[in-house]
Amino acid sequence: MNINKKSIMNRLKKVPDPELGISIVDLGLVYDVKINNGNVRIIMTLTTMGCPLFDLIERPIKEELKKIKNIKNIDVELTFEPPWSPEKMSKQARINLGFF
Repeated sequence: MNINKKSIMNRLKKVPDPELGISIVDLGLVYDVKINNGNVRIIMTLTTMGCPLFDLIERPIKEELKKIKNIKNIDVELTFEPPWSPEKMSKQARINLGFF
């Protein structure tokens, strides 16, 4: 598997939010993926600024992305700008959480 944004996002779809059980991609927590010479940086947020679960999300992200050949380093950067909101979720995530 080549390193590209699509392959990374496909792997990240397998990483569930520990509280909600919905992928971090479908929740809209992944803001950007940057790739540079085998180094991958994931820029993401959490549903709330005080959420204590970052470690429970970061570890599975790294484990999942290590399955992609030729990745040298994985950095997960946490940001709260812009703040997360339910509008960032996929349609299926909103349905699963009863937003429809």
